[in-house]
Amino acid sequence: MANTLPHDAVAKLFDAVPANALPQLPDYNICPTQDVAVVTQEEGRRYRPMRWGFVPVWYKKLNDGPLLINARSETVAEKPAFRKAVRERRCLVPVSGFYEWLREGDEKLPHYFHRADGEPLVMAGIWQEWGEDALPTLAVLTTEANALMAPIHNRIPVVIEQDDWGKWLGEEGHGAATLMQAPGEDVLTYHRVDKAVNSNRASGPGLIEPLAA
Repeated sequence: MANTLPHDAVAKLFDAVPANALPQLPDYNICPTQDVAVVTQEEGRRYRPMRWGFVPVWYKKLNDGPLLINARSETVAEKPAFRKAVRERRCLVPVSGFYEWLREGDEKLPHYFHRADGEPLVMAGIWQEWGEDALPTLAVLTTEANALMAPIHNRIPVVIEQDDWGKWLGEEGHGAATLMQAPGEDVLTYHRVDKAVNSNRASGPGLIEPLAA
């Protein structure tokens, strides 16, 4: 993921109370296990950091099993790791964009996806606290790729439109399950970026720039 959205502006946009310690921005290469700022509903909206990588309650250590950065929307309500969270602890993940890779032989060719209208990209997430220190952890919901994404990858994040933010957070009763679908074909756009982003040590605005011809 990449995020250049100012925290104060995002908190205001969502009418959420911001936490004191939020991830440093801008960050053009947010990798799994790093913190991401998300919006939750906990007797009011909160804007708080969470570890990207959902940790099931039965894990004795953070690396006790697979790193669960995503959850499949088709099965999230049935999987023991996720089913309670998707009912009770849904969150919104606002970012500037995300990367997806096209595999060509041994190569992984990165592409940067963002909203075509330039607005914040808000993905559906689920979360839970883990361990004695109540570490907040999250996974991003994905679904089958739409026609835009299909040439690159077979999965795409679930994108929540502004009119549905409250529904996803559980503020409007039931109905969140209907939102777990691919975004419309005109919602996102993308371009190739440099393979520098394939390293989790890479940083800087150049990572999201279109690859020079």
